[in-house]
Amino acid sequence: MPLVVPGVTTNDPAVQKTEEWMNKLCGKTLADHTSETTFCKSDLPKQTRIIEPGSMVTKDFNPDRLNVHVGEDGKVSHVVHG
Repeated sequence: MPLVVPGVTTNDPAVQKTEEWMNKLCGKTLADHTSETTFCKSDLPKQTRIIEPGSMVTKDFNPDRLNVHVGEDGKVSHVVHG
């Protein structure tokens, strides 16, 4: 039986999808190719927006859109759907 900890483990497919992208992208830079430290932009979902520090974004919610937050150093800090 799998360990289920409220707030840590979930069976919600939307949360699992976000966690999957977080594991793929966190700490990497986005580029036109894939390597150990980069992730290819063309491999991102069609509905993706890359949010850099200071970027203005709309507040409309789209559960299928992947928001990739990039830090000052150019590395992905976190991702959310919405």
